[in-house]
Amino acid sequence: MTASASYLERLAARSAATGTVLCVGIDPDPAALPDGFPATLAGIERFARLVLEASLPHAAAVKPNLAFFEAYGAAGIAALERLRAAIPADVPVIADAKRGDIGTTAARHATALFDVLGADAITASPYLGSEAIAPLLDRTDRFVYVLCRTSNPGAGELQDLVVAETAGPTGMAPAEPLYARVARRAAGWGPGGTVGLVVGATAPHELEAVRAIAPGLAFLVPGVGAQGGDEAAVMRHGRATASPGSDGPGCGLLVNVSRGISGAASGGSRDDVGERIAAAAASWAANLPVLE
Repeated sequence: MTASASYLERLAARSAATGTVLCVGIDPDPAALPDGFPATLAGIERFARLVLEASLPHAAAVKPNLAFFEAYGAAGIAALERLRAAIPADVPVIADAKRGDIGTTAARHATALFDVLGADAITASPYLGSEAIAPLLDRTDRFVYVLCRTSNPGAGELQDLVVAETAGPTGMAPAEPLYARVARRAAGWGPGGTVGLVVGATAPHELEAVRAIAPGLAFLVPGVGAQGGDEAAVMRHGRATASPGSDGPGCGLLVNVSRGISGAASGGSRDDVGERIAAAAASWAANLPVLE
């Protein structure tokens, strides 16, 4: 894989190598660390490294959640940077940052997350509109997953609100839920091949509807595992059916599992924590195979 390869090409190569669309989420909650890991930054970092090392052979991508490191200030950011440095270059790294602000601020987000941290992709909010995240989308060697229909229980409070029929860049958009309008608009954002959508597995009908609206966009799907999302619906509707997201193994799909893997560390002997995490990651990878 050449240095000039796009994010989606790098993701496809890694998906082919691992045979899975599993994205390992690293969300080290100090309140949920297993025995032997203190609820301190040192414990957080040690557990995050263990999750990474144990699950890496089974991961198509890795997604650290920045908030769990940012909560510790500068020392936490340094720990995050050390974690990032431990991830091999052929493994796509998604910074779960949920950024999205006016253009000048977004440009600094791009510098901080893409250039300094070295993230291959990030998550971002579309609430300020396309011009606000254009500095992120314009990076043709990187990628942005735009929040569309999220997996949290309160997602529908705003995302299900119906917006009126409106003239858009590609013609009239029908009256539809806000999440559908986000998908419709996002399909035309950026230079092409730099935008995808976050669509939760806890909303299988909405996921199917979003795929019909945006057949070519790559999906990052949270909500399986601890949140009880519908794996079958994700595997049925999550894959892109038109380029650029469908150009290669995995068809642009990533399914994130966090607590379903890290939670395997609890409830057993301290001596085999890594083995239990590795077994959980291997099981999830098998349940989420590459389907071409």
